[in-house]
Amino acid sequence: MQFFIDTADTDAIRELYATGLADGVTTNPSLIKKSGRDFKEVIAEICAIVDGPVSAEVVATEADAMLREGRALAALASNVVVKLPLTLDGLKACRQLTAEGVATNVTLCFSANQALLAAKAGATYVSPFIGRLDDIHIEGMELIREIRLIYDNYGFETQILAASIRNPLHVKDSAMAGADVMTAPPDVIRALAVHPLTDKGLAAFLKDAAAAGISV
Repeated sequence: MQFFIDTADTDAIRELYATGLADGVTTNPSLIKKSGRDFKEVIAEICAIVDGPVSAEVVATEADAMLREGRALAALASNVVVKLPLTLDGLKACRQLTAEGVATNVTLCFSANQALLAAKAGATYVSPFIGRLDDIHIEGMELIREIRLIYDNYGFETQILAASIRNPLHVKDSAMAGADVMTAPPDVIRALAVHPLTDKGLAAFLKDAAAAGISV
């Protein structure tokens, strides 16, 4: 499973990408707004930090305008992935951008039927939103399992990018359900390495090493 960092905070991206455990970045207009910086400037900086895919989202709602914006975003760097909403216009733009060799991420997916359309449109990634489904008492992880089954049935190459990840349990469950990629905020990714028994064991080992005068 690939790990993408869901943020526009370039300092956090540098920190996590340097660990070698992160493979790419996803952004959206809300994250860019939170950064308080110019949209294209942030995307270009992230693409300079990260070798892997960097999702940048269009803000248009009509296919022709999405295509114009998508081409402009793709021109910023070779690793830009154009993020498009899962609407008929978004799917139309996805098919054309894919034909032009532009990587795409069809976002705001909330049903298996939507994911099927994204695959038929040739999307590089489809982003089912786990946490937002859980918020309305629908099991988000079941959607990952449904999409995995459908894609495997027909050999679709679109990658399942589990999004709206809220906690480490979501990460584990996404991996078990067969998601190709997960994207999560920096704090969630950092939390994957944390376990109280690890901390307890390390403290005991260090105490014993000090008592025994062990040095390397």
